[in-house]
Amino acid sequence: MNLLAEISVFVLQTISYLYIMIVLLRFLFQLVRADFYNPLSQAVVKLTNPLLLPIRKVVPGVFGIDLACLLLALVLQCLVFIVITLMSGQGMVPPLLLIFYSLIRLLAVVVDIYFWGLLIMVIASWVAPQSYHPALLLLRQLMEPLLMPIRRLLPPMGGLDFSPLIGGMLLFIAKNMLLPALTLSVVRTFG
Repeated sequence: MNLLAEISVFVLQTISYLYIMIVLLRFLFQLVRADFYNPLSQAVVKLTNPLLLPIRKVVPGVFGIDLACLLLALVLQCLVFIVITLMSGQGMVPPLLLIFYSLIRLLAVVVDIYFWGLLIMVIASWVAPQSYHPALLLLRQLMEPLLMPIRRLLPPMGGLDFSPLIGGMLLFIAKNMLLPALTLSVVRTFG
């Protein structure tokens, strides 16, 4: 692959990753029932509405799960994967491999969202522990469903909350061990 193609692939991956992350953030905000009127929530809604609203007319939500949002993220990830494989000269990918690989990539993005969100939340708790910044409020709402089960098993000891440490370790294991193993098994099965 020549230099121009490599640069194009990098730019496409970066822009698509950021937009898919925003789409998945919208899904996660709805799932955890985060504050819809938070300025950051409103920004996410405005960025995703142009592509999401037409899909919502066809794909309804089920049991409070925004299937249109998930479908949009999956379709975008599949399209990006197809374009990148064609740009690199690898040809077409079998459809089942494409779908399963894209699902694994979406899981990796969700793990990234939670990992970086957790890291930002921990750093903010040191720098500005009682901050009411809209971004931090939204981040706390997003992280609480991840940390609450850990806090039930391991309550704060001596005023120290170890749940972010345990949560971060679990996310690290998921990202660096479980998802690569899952990817390898999918490639072996469908590749």
